[in-house]
Amino acid sequence: QVQLVESGGGLVQPGGSLRLSCAASGSIFSVNTMGWYRQAPGKQREFVASITSGASTNYAGSVKGRFTISRDNAKNTVYLQMSSLNAADTAVYYCNAHIASRWSFDQDYWGQGTQVTVSS
Repeated sequence: QVQLVESGGGLVQPGGSLRLSCAASGSIFSVNTMGWYRQAPGKQREFVASITSGASTNYAGSVKGRFTISRDNAKNTVYLQMSSLNAADTAVYYCNAHIASRWSFDQDYWGQGTQVTVSS
């Protein structure tokens, strides 16, 4: 079955940078919009950034100018380059992808989440 595997999370100091990766694997026919969401302790999951198959991007206002989303269609992978990180960015980051596969024409998939902690 289709699976999204995330990597790149960890502990970083304020002002630092991290690069998250999310690779989709399985019997995939096509990958449409991919994106990133995050959930901080005690808060609801929120949208961070998205990128279409044509590479059009969208960002939450809180991260615009600091985060950059990109994708490698040949590898079915989406990236999130995070810079100028601050404590408010601390959260579990989840990869999301809309995928057509042998099991479904359209299915919304989620990664397992990767922890990003910004602390001195």
